[in-house]
Amino acid sequence: MRTHCIATAANYKSGKRKQTVICMSKESSDTHFGFKTVPEADKAGMVHGVFSSVASRYDVMNDVMSAGVHRLWKDAMMDWLAPRSGQRLLDVAGGTGDIAFRFLKRAGHAEATVLDMTESMLIEGRKRADAAALSDRLDWIVGDAMALPFADNSFDVYTISFGIRNVTRIDDALREAYRVLRPGGRIMVLEFSQLPNPAMQRAYDAYSFNVIPQMGKLIANDRDSYQYLVESIRRFPDQDRFAEMIRNAGFGNVKYRNLTFGVAALHSGWKL
Repeated sequence: MRTHCIATAANYKSGKRKQTVICMSKESSDTHFGFKTVPEADKAGMVHGVFSSVASRYDVMNDVMSAGVHRLWKDAMMDWLAPRSGQRLLDVAGGTGDIAFRFLKRAGHAEATVLDMTESMLIEGRKRADAAALSDRLDWIVGDAMALPFADNSFDVYTISFGIRNVTRIDDALREAYRVLRPGGRIMVLEFSQLPNPAMQRAYDAYSFNVIPQMGKLIANDRDSYQYLVESIRRFPDQDRFAEMIRNAGFGNVKYRNLTFGVAALHSGWKL
């Protein structure tokens, strides 16, 4: 049995900070970190290091890597989600708050909690929330997607955007999503995926592996983190396999929609 502490947790509300420590204990086994095989207990800390390194340039890199298309994908996510007044959102791996901001602006009177394992990402997001006058409707919590610090049946909506592929045990995270959602609640996942056309996939891989790490070096001064990110995209399950994982976690009416020919995909499911 190995115990691994991944981060110092902080719950931010109206400028206050409550500190705890996140630790995980599990029998040792291996998993992947990009194309590398690493001890499962080490992956969370390695992912934490990646996002701590790129936090201050994360939003800029998203715009550059996708030529701004990630904004259209996130808007498409909100179109399908159709936020409503009175809902309570949990945005996991929410980073700098892009999804939470969009949700609150569309939902009217609603609340959102952004959870991420990397405190520096949340700090960047909290600066943006203050500027957008949304801080009174948001909580910012450092935490683990595989062991959410919330009671059962706490949220109406669970979102995770470009984060599920970084989780050490995806099945555990999906089961936690099911647990914290209320009956009738909805999960929606936005994630990079696989193109169904082999020639297009090869072209996309060529761009990803040859261009994105170089962008990371030039813009964020961190080639290795973006090398990991493109490798993690390639290792992620395809659309049908991931949809089946969502069903296996207990969700019903599971569907997905491809975005930009399958470069990314939206997955939706319900706690029926």
